Amino acid sequence: MSNPGKTKVRESPVPMSECGAAMALDIVPDRWTWLILREMMYGVSRFADIQADIGIPKSVLSGRLTQIVENGLARKEAYRDGATRTRHAYVLTRKGRELSPVILALMQWGDKYLKDGASALELTDKRSGAPVTIGIVPPQDALPQRVLKIRPIWDKGTPAEDG
Repeated sequence: MSNPGKTKVRESPVPMSECGAAMALDIVPDRWTWLILREMMYGVSRFADIQADIGIPKSVLSGRLTQIVENGLARKEAYRDGATRTRHAYVLTRKGRELSPVILALMQWGDKYLKDGASALELTDKRSGAPVTIGIVPPQDALPQRVLKIRPIWDKGTPAEDG
């Protein structure tokens, strides 16, 4: 039995107010936000395309996109399709693009533990063509994001055509 009168109060090793992960979850708090950022990482930028790809209700998507822009993860860019009214595309900012390794690491984990191990994406070094994985490396050994090539694989084991 425990002794409530003698219970020592344990302090957290890292207070929530000092934890970068906890702070990040304040601006990327839910599944929908992560999936929207994933779509943008793939280059999908139009509201209707994001909505169709992930099946998110329009009102939820609108609210999440507003938050993503307000938090500096993406910016709006106006465009027109023919004679239609002006619409906005959503493009990741540097701050938003730098979440890509987090999304890719989560994907790799899901591929390993929740799927058959095969990935829906091929990750390669643009310079050498060598496959890459997301991991923990010393800063001097890190591959810059600008040389990472992300390519969907549509059929089991068959790479998609480059566009």
